[in-house]
Amino acid sequence: MQDRRSNSDRRAETRSALIRSARTLFLEKGFTATGTPEIVQQAGVTRGALYHHFKDKQALFLAVVEAEAAQVAQEIEVVASGAQTPMVALLDGARAYFNAMRQPGRVRLLLLEGPAALGPETMRRIDLETGGHELRCGLSEVLGEDTDDARLNALADMISAMFDRAALASDTGADATAYEDAIERVLHMLHRHSTT
Repeated sequence: MQDRRSNSDRRAETRSALIRSARTLFLEKGFTATGTPEIVQQAGVTRGALYHHFKDKQALFLAVVEAEAAQVAQEIEVVASGAQTPMVALLDGARAYFNAMRQPGRVRLLLLEGPAALGPETMRRIDLETGGHELRCGLSEVLGEDTDDARLNALADMISAMFDRAALASDTGADATAYEDAIERVLHMLHRHSTT
């Protein structure tokens, strides 16, 4: 029987296989210790296929991190979209973030390996296109449309750092509930301050 998949389908399957295999290996060994021969072997493709889709190992790692961050943002959006008020959406989104970051390997990829391998500016860009965007939208709705961009961006950056620190602590065995409750209290205080 003839293979009826289109070239674009085959390309998409190859790209997906490379990203899945790379994710597994980057989690097992880290970015630096993972070699491209291992990735192509695990993906069941050729080195030529790897370099057809990605300039180098770093570009493949970037694709892995972008996919992971997009998944986190999607999980936040799904949970927060049904909320009755902006504040409830922000709180639901916070809980969704912590749940999403409990996925094995996410903390390592997004908060440890990502910044080390890709640098802070690239990670900031990814954040602003994914979960950071969701946070800014939520804060904007809670604080009101008259909040200037500089204040909104500063608050979002600081709150994002709190979220990441809490996820890192939880991943290393700290009491996740204590961190999540603390962030919820901060969000409530911010909301109270914005309405006074």
